[in-house]
Amino acid sequence: MKPIWIVDDDQSIRFVLEKALLREGLSTRSFTNPREVLAALNSDEGRDGPQVLVSDIRMPGGSGLDLLTEVKQKLPGLPVIIMTAFSDLDSAVSAFQNGAFEYLPKPFDLPKAIELIRRALEESQREEVAEELMASTPEMLGQAPAMQDVFRAIGRLSQSNVTVMITGESGSGKELVARALHKHSPRANGPFVAINTAAIPKDLLESELFGHERGAFTGAQTSRRGRFEQAEGGTLFLDEIGDMPFDLQTRLLRVLSDGHFYRVGGHSAVKANVRVIAATHQDLEQRVKEGVFREDLFHRLNVIRLRLPALRERREDVLVLTKHFLLQSAQQLGVEPKRISDQALEILSHFNFPGNVRQLENICHWLTVMAPAQMIEAKDLPPEVLSPHVPEVVVTGQALTSHVQAAREASPSSGASQAYSSLINLGAHAGWESALEVEALQLLGTDRQDVWDVLTKRFESLLIQAALATTRGRRIEAAVKLGIGRNTITRKIQELHIEG
Repeated sequence: MKPIWIVDDDQSIRFVLEKALLREGLSTRSFTNPREVLAALNSDEGRDGPQVLVSDIRMPGGSGLDLLTEVKQKLPGLPVIIMTAFSDLDSAVSAFQNGAFEYLPKPFDLPKAIELIRRALEESQREEVAEELMASTPEMLGQAPAMQDVFRAIGRLSQSNVTVMITGESGSGKELVARALHKHSPRANGPFVAINTAAIPKDLLESELFGHERGAFTGAQTSRRGRFEQAEGGTLFLDEIGDMPFDLQTRLLRVLSDGHFYRVGGHSAVKANVRVIAATHQDLEQRVKEGVFREDLFHRLNVIRLRLPALRERREDVLVLTKHFLLQSAQQLGVEPKRISDQALEILSHFNFPGNVRQLENICHWLTVMAPAQMIEAKDLPPEVLSPHVPEVVVTGQALTSHVQAAREASPSSGASQAYSSLINLGAHAGWESALEVEALQLLGTDRQDVWDVLTKRFESLLIQAALATTRGRRIEAAVKLGIGRNTITRKIQELHIEG
């Protein structure tokens, strides 16, 4: 890992940070002014640059803000933390618009400073991994006519900054297409920032997108840049846009219309120089008719539409994708790549892949670990591929929830027992463990770090709702059936916002 560069004319500041970072096992390199930093960046010794740059604002021989601008031109993905005294606070806040990762007020609390540098370090390493993957592997693979149409569309859009809407089923590779559009656009040297609007709780999404000012809400101890500011000069990818809350759709429409937004708790407009690429697996026209998606926002986003085909629509690509993912898995695990027999490949090519390309990638990871020999035979394929009873469409948590709700609402006279039986049959035939595995692998394949909490809450919520359904909403009886205490089920119902 590359060192953390510290720029400050105050020797005591440099000393304190150096020693604290050394105790954390992190190497450092210190400078007294911006000139030394720029000289190091232009030399052979420093051509790779630092992992993170921590710089003061006011120094003899140059300004930290000027240094920020120059460094960002050379290393756009480098996280830069600006240190500032109280009198420089306005300058530090304005530095965000030039791409600063965060600011550190002086005098600072050392543990908080180290925590901030750690966050910047993680961000830097994530960017490096993403860049390495993009550089070492093809952007997309596909020989099917439907994929060739997608490739041609990306080529035609290569010199454009137009807003693009990508549609397609979950796991079909929408983010990969968005990254390709960014890479081949005039904004390629700027950042690519992705956010899944369906994966972030509604009360946090506004701050995540637009940032917040210090004190804007409980826990907002410092100002924070949102994804729009992080994507300045580059591309912002809004995945699962169809699930965006209605009130936030209004804010997004305003940004797309006039190019300005306000942070949460802010009073000054921030200009957004960002290209927006959106994606969804939903029928947005239908959601507009249902009144849950703004029609004017739909037309703003739907300037150019790219439909990504499901994997079952391009079965001729299964062979090349399987070999690619097996090779990729072997490289990640440091083992010899496995080969696949014609019979196993034939079975795979006829599988419907409800999880699309992402599911095939997960299957190849599984085979690399679990197949006993170097040659993968048909019998080595995972159960969901081999079993003729596994449905073509994975039953999602939302589908189960709707069945639970139907069972709860059914009255004894209208056949509630049939509703419960239907629910039980659904779970039996859906192979819920397989569905859970697919869902977990899909979430683990993203940059999320809360998969345990997300799936645990969904599991607990469904379990409690099912118990309440069988007891007609009687909580004490449901708690007994579940083997938990009365206080526990009451607390969980409140935490999980279960109606009942």
